[in-house]
Amino acid sequence: MCVFAENSMNFENISQEVLEFQETVYGHRRSLHEIAELGLREYKTAEYIRNRLDSLGIQHDALLETSVTGIIKGSKGERTVAFRADMDGLNAGDGSVRHLCGHDGHMSVLLGLVEYLWKRREFLKDNVVFIFQPAEESPGGALPLINAGLIEKYGIKEIYGLHMYPDVSEGLAGVRPLYFLSGAGEVNIEITGKSGHGAMPQDANDSIVAAAGFISALQTIISRNIRPLDEGVLTIGRIEGGSRRNIISGNVRLEGTIRAFKDNVYEKIKERIYEVARGFETVYGCKIDVSIKDDYPPVNNDERLFEEFREAVGEENISLLEPLMIAEDFSYYQRKIPGLFFMLGSRNEDLGFTRSLHNIDFNFDEKALIFGLEFYIRLLRHKGVIA
Repeated sequence: MCVFAENSMNFENISQEVLEFQETVYGHRRSLHEIAELGLREYKTAEYIRNRLDSLGIQHDALLETSVTGIIKGSKGERTVAFRADMDGLNAGDGSVRHLCGHDGHMSVLLGLVEYLWKRREFLKDNVVFIFQPAEESPGGALPLINAGLIEKYGIKEIYGLHMYPDVSEGLAGVRPLYFLSGAGEVNIEITGKSGHGAMPQDANDSIVAAAGFISALQTIISRNIRPLDEGVLTIGRIEGGSRRNIISGNVRLEGTIRAFKDNVYEKIKERIYEVARGFETVYGCKIDVSIKDDYPPVNNDERLFEEFREAVGEENISLLEPLMIAEDFSYYQRKIPGLFFMLGSRNEDLGFTRSLHNIDFNFDEKALIFGLEFYIRLLRHKGVIA
């Protein structure tokens, strides 16, 4: 859902104490943008963050090789809230790695928050944990951090995260309670028939014909096996098979994705893929091997945290979004503790910042990052974490 609102927050509404960190945040973004690295290889990125924390005297841990986590303790320390930023870049397709999904911005906002809180730590009442997480894009760094004891180590009770989003206007936070982002999985299918000459089909078993029928049949899973009120997506996005125009192909490979907001819907789609495959093996006399890799579960925003966030940042600065069929491994944290994830608007048509995430031309005005920092500070003040 695209939300191009005109009533987004004006930059003059940013608090002066947040504006003090404007150039610092911009500097972090520009530095991190230049050293984009793939998931679990964020060595320069982690080094940059650790060096900055060291220069401020902030202790930190490395629960994973390229993760950076730590805690700033408040005077009372009765509760502990966490903020997460992902670190990895994307393969740009030309041999380079770039930040085409805004993760450089996410890290810069969190670094700005850490520095803000450290400078004003005498006003900090409760504990704040910072999580710089590797490999959100792939293979996923949230679950390994959780398995390494992140939540127990710091006693985290709730967690927040944000993502740059060019379909929401700059100055707005796009969010919704409950199901927000979908769960996702990767589907790989190998269809094996028998190759032969195109002029003698009776002596072969055409895997392309089987694949064509199989793809069509898969489309009935959503339309006929899933309740109309339960959203789900099954897309076959890649097909590979055949060698020459007059050769019947013995092998076809299909690749696709599953998306759903509810676990039971996701599992039903998986179940039906396997069942349809077994039926097609009988009908077409071929072998169909199905492999489904579960990626990330749905992002499900806690209702209480959503209401607190809306009150904190102001109703006028909230864009209430429909659920989005994109995935995020922030969802793993939400399976352990209450969490809230929101989209930080980055759409600026005047400056031409309208390209979608993962687009080679994706970019944003750095002012969007200051809105993110402002939202975080307003939230912490509203919750009484900081005076």
